[in-house]
Amino acid sequence: MKRILWAAAILLLAGTPALAHRLDEYLQGTIISVEKTRVDAQITLTPGVAVFPMLIADIDTDGDGVISAVEQHAYVARILRDLSLKIDGQPLTPRLLSMEFPAIEEMKEGRGEIRIEFEAHLPLGGTNRKLTLENHHQSRVAAYQVNCLVPRDPDIRILAQNRNYSQSFYELDFVQAGARSNAQSLTWLAGVQKPLGTVALLLVAWLALLWGQRPKPVKRLLP
Repeated sequence: MKRILWAAAILLLAGTPALAHRLDEYLQGTIISVEKTRVDAQITLTPGVAVFPMLIADIDTDGDGVISAVEQHAYVARILRDLSLKIDGQPLTPRLLSMEFPAIEEMKEGRGEIRIEFEAHLPLGGTNRKLTLENHHQSRVAAYQVNCLVPRDPDIRILAQNRNYSQSFYELDFVQAGARSNAQSLTWLAGVQKPLGTVALLLVAWLALLWGQRPKPVKRLLP
């Protein structure tokens, strides 16, 4: 299995309505995992039988009945473009890790699932952080569902999950222990660089002054 799905994974399910897989919907389920320096996500996309003809025309662009590697990459790129991922209001750039496409026959029967996994680097921030995800892919027929895994890192604690009714918008509030102290340390180091530089210059000037005040040696003539 992928990195995001370990054997003992536990979902934070509080407040999440159950979604049945209807024939006229494009079910898109997202699982998020947060770490100190990165966020991982996996999206599983399952087309219903009624929406399959429209979706396959969008994926199998040459209509040959086979989803080629080029078509797979093009479709996944389209999915990622339809996502908006931010941390503390700052946009993140998803990086594709893996993708899996089922056989067309499986999708035609409503059983095939497209799976993509991506990650994004998290810049340094404070103790309290807010991750937001917006999914607008195939919004006319989509049924979205988003959840977060319980963090493996004990320094990270989930505070709240907020979603709109369709779950196309998801907000995750979490606390990252030690982040503030690290940021303060960096600020302190940057702040003391100038005073230390000034002290060093003063010390050099003082030594030069002392050297200039030393008595000059008396020149003696040879007899």
